Amino acid sequence: MSTTAEQRALAYFHRGYNCAQSVFAAFTEDLGLSEELALRLSAGFGAGVGRMRGMCGAFSGLTMVAGYCKGNLTGVPEDKEVVFSLVRELAESFKAEFGTLTCRELLHLDEGVQEGARPNERTQAYYAARPCERCVAFCARKAADLLRR
Repeated sequence: MSTTAEQRALAYFHRGYNCAQSVFAAFTEDLGLSEELALRLSAGFGAGVGRMRGMCGAFSGLTMVAGYCKGNLTGVPEDKEVVFSLVRELAESFKAEFGTLTCRELLHLDEGVQEGARPNERTQAYYAARPCERCVAFCARKAADLLRR
């Protein structure tokens, strides 16, 4: 029985990879990339980019897949508009599901809370307190849909 994109992404996440890596690396075969390259390319986007709690890392992974599917290969504005429109459409669906694209807001962290670069330990409490698994699964499903278009 083959695994779904969602299962592959969650497996990466449960092995300790960040949210962006988990979504993007779930599609290595589809993207023609090695696992190592996919993990390296997406590594800095986790935890809201570098654990600065900006745009959700899972959404960043989805955006990378969108770029593969519809990214421009020229500097022509009309070519750029195609991928920008797609990413905006995906952003609206993510916000409709989760209320925001911002990691800090998804985790209900106060603006004043400053975190270092060191990630939290993955425990049952970690998973229970965060929507990250749901975000990873959602973005993996959306990415799979893009690749089927």
